[in-house]
Amino acid sequence: MRYCIIGSGGREHAIAWRLLSDGSADEVYVLPGNGGIAEEFRVKLKIDDFKGIAEFCSGERIDMVVVGPEVPLSAGITDYLVERGIRTFGPSRRAAMLEGSKLFAKRIMRACGVPTGDYHEFNTRDGLLRHIDTTEAFPMVIKLDGLAAGKGVGIPENRKDARAFVDAMVRDGMRVFVEEYLEGEEASVLGICDGDTVLPLVAAQDHKRIFDGDRGPNTGGMGAYAPAPVMTAERLERVRREVLVPTIEGMKREGIPFKGILYAGVIVKGDEIRVLEFNARFGDPETQVILPLLENRLGELFSAAVDGTLARCAVRFKRKSAITVVMASGGYPGEYETGKPIKGLDSLPEGALVFHAGTETRDGSCYTAGGRVLNVTATANDLAGARELAYEAVGRISFEGAVFRKDIGHRALK
Repeated sequence: MRYCIIGSGGREHAIAWRLLSDGSADEVYVLPGNGGIAEEFRVKLKIDDFKGIAEFCSGERIDMVVVGPEVPLSAGITDYLVERGIRTFGPSRRAAMLEGSKLFAKRIMRACGVPTGDYHEFNTRDGLLRHIDTTEAFPMVIKLDGLAAGKGVGIPENRKDARAFVDAMVRDGMRVFVEEYLEGEEASVLGICDGDTVLPLVAAQDHKRIFDGDRGPNTGGMGAYAPAPVMTAERLERVRREVLVPTIEGMKREGIPFKGILYAGVIVKGDEIRVLEFNARFGDPETQVILPLLENRLGELFSAAVDGTLARCAVRFKRKSAITVVMASGGYPGEYETGKPIKGLDSLPEGALVFHAGTETRDGSCYTAGGRVLNVTATANDLAGARELAYEAVGRISFEGAVFRKDIGHRALK
């Protein structure tokens, strides 16, 4: 099998690694890829160049395309490729609205009885400001509809902060809503879907904030671990039964079958489990800890999802733990410099892996080329062992200005 993976981050590197290491693939091309991908398998095309991607896949006789990021999915890349006879793993443009439009996702959840927070939609900026000035409900969750690269959510603690978020982020005519603030512990539950059947993967938990102790601004994710103890076997079954299955069935009733990865970000408090949001693709960095634990051949799951035969499959995971620590450029998630040489990648301890994200290679050397640079990953019999091994590997890698959290997995290990 020959695969083409669309994307350039650690998630895409992890998918490529898994397809090759478990025997699913003979060759994997990554478009545009990063410094962790061998140069002959990096394809220098932009992820929005649908015509160029289709021509490459046809010319290279690619057997399947796997779409990583949300932007091309929401723009309809799956529809475009499938219409040209190219097998593609990922939801259609309409199905990807579960991530591309938070309001669409809320309406689907409400129609399907999926537990989530109450919300109120505002049609004007002034209407939102009047609500802020009269409510006593703080903290408040303000969400912009549509994709916003992780910057479309504000959780102000008071009126002053709420108004500041609106001033900075909301323009008149934008679709925006205020959502009930939910307390509890978060977890990521990803399910692989074929339009009729959904199979949950092992639950993970990521760390969004830049600083230890979950402080500072949100990022794309500073690390993750799996399995997440908060998501017990009983709770995982409840998420399957109460969240994933009703959503897949509801989408089918709407005439929008969902094929691909349905990612439910949930929050757990006591016996209550509610959905914070949906994503329509693999999470990053959750993928980097889920795939090392998978026992199935990943390519067989992809094919079953595309062909509608997941009901014949059973997903199996190792009885181990995995953890990934993101090494980022100094200044991230704000302004940062790139082009810093990376040292120590050839001196990792046994059992550790590095999935590249924001890197590039020049003259045989590796340099930083983004905010999140590396995903240092380890697997062990328990989380404590995986964490020790991952941080040992982090300690052997260096580049100027490198930052990383030192407490990944703290909720599970406290």
